[in-house]
Amino acid sequence: MSRLTDVDLGVIVAYLAAVVGIGLWCGRRTGDSESFMAARRSLPGWAIGLSMFGSYVSSISFLANPGKSFAGDWNAFVFSLATPIAAAIAVRWFVPFYRSRGRISAYEHLQERFGSWARTYAVVCFLLTQMARTGTVVYLLALAVSPMTGWGIETTILATGAIMTVYTLAGGLGAVVWTGVLQSAVLVTGPLICVGAILWRTPGGLTQILRIGAEHDKFALGGWSGSLTESTFWVVFAYGLTVNVGNFAVDQSYVQRYVAASDRREAALSVWITALLYVPVAALFFFIGTGLFAYYQARPELLPSGLGADKVFPHFIAHELPAGFAGLVVAAVFAASMDSNLNSMATLTLCDLYLPYARPRAGERERLRVLHIATLFWGVLGTAIALAMIRAESALDAWWQLAGVFSGGVLGVFLLGRLSAHTTSAAAAVSVALGVVLILWLSISTTSVWPPAFWPSSWPELRNPLHGLLTTVVGTLAIFLAGVAIAALRGSITRRGPGDRVGSK
Repeated sequence: MSRLTDVDLGVIVAYLAAVVGIGLWCGRRTGDSESFMAARRSLPGWAIGLSMFGSYVSSISFLANPGKSFAGDWNAFVFSLATPIAAAIAVRWFVPFYRSRGRISAYEHLQERFGSWARTYAVVCFLLTQMARTGTVVYLLALAVSPMTGWGIETTILATGAIMTVYTLAGGLGAVVWTGVLQSAVLVTGPLICVGAILWRTPGGLTQILRIGAEHDKFALGGWSGSLTESTFWVVFAYGLTVNVGNFAVDQSYVQRYVAASDRREAALSVWITALLYVPVAALFFFIGTGLFAYYQARPELLPSGLGADKVFPHFIAHELPAGFAGLVVAAVFAASMDSNLNSMATLTLCDLYLPYARPRAGERERLRVLHIATLFWGVLGTAIALAMIRAESALDAWWQLAGVFSGGVLGVFLLGRLSAHTTSAAAAVSVALGVVLILWLSISTTSVWPPAFWPSSWPELRNPLHGLLTTVVGTLAIFLAGVAIAALRGSITRRGPGDRVGSK
């Protein structure tokens, strides 16, 4: 793959410098822990919405979605269609709940409802998931852009991790949000440039792309049957709704921004901006893949033989875009990878781990110091995970899957706390344990990540019969329904009394 020009590299460096500059600029107003975690609770909804939109788009979706539509169809796009519904649910129930409480931590209320175990469980799940996510996203970024920039994979990972850590450490949540505004602008501009280039270079333009796409069934959204073993429209939609509701309901990085908004109306606006912007931009990514398929159908000599579907888009960027524009698109890939959750991880470290268990009466200077140390710690650890993935990809894929296994119970226990008034702490704990075991079985019994000997081949009848996307859906429902059932059973026994027997007079 040919490298980018000096002009392109200059554009990328300028973007990275701007990110650091925004962090340092925001650092002028982070003299205490409250401003570091919540930006003085004065942020406008439009800025928060753009930053949350940037959180939705990662290097995984930026690079993988065009590859999916190039090799297949638009089935995965159905995930995006569930986002507005999840946003409506969030605006109606979640945003008012968190705004009325005013707590920066998304999980503090779980302790009041079920005890300290529920709060700590949710916090550990979030931290584990975000550690794995940060390492994965940064690694995939380096894998994609290193051949184009000429920078080594290790160098790209170290530089990306350092920049993410520096701007978050310097400016706190304010830097995360305002950097997210810049990232979102670049994220939208990059795909638009690619779409324009594809339309311009494809013989016949849009008409040709639509014709070839229709001939090869590229715009299909999946089957419409009720099958639970295939990636149908309904399976992907159920998965998307569960994940998106989970993002808006229990993800600390989103909840923290609700609290940082100047008022409830601005917080609700941020959710709608996120959802309504994400759907058309996601469509752009899938259209890029379909457009590239049509382009290389018309110009097959321009595509190297044996090139994987996920590498076609980077190949197009490096070879087909004019100087300067290619650099801007690669900057967009960086933007998709540099949305930092380090601030939310540091916030939970202070609010849910350090203060409750170590120093409840810590002073302001100590709190701010803990936030800074935690930000640096999580940044270094995320970077180290990305570096480790270079030599231990399969092992870290397994860890990534485990993070998803254990985080699958967080939405379920949250729904129990909010919707089931009679579920006790013990009932919730039993439900979470049952749900995690169920999710673990659903994941391990069919995964290709684990060693084959982990699940005996002699147990084929005990493998998960459902499509893999339904694991999170089934796990969440299982936890909620088990908690409700246990509460109902306990209430029934209590009403009858210990001396009552079925059929007694």
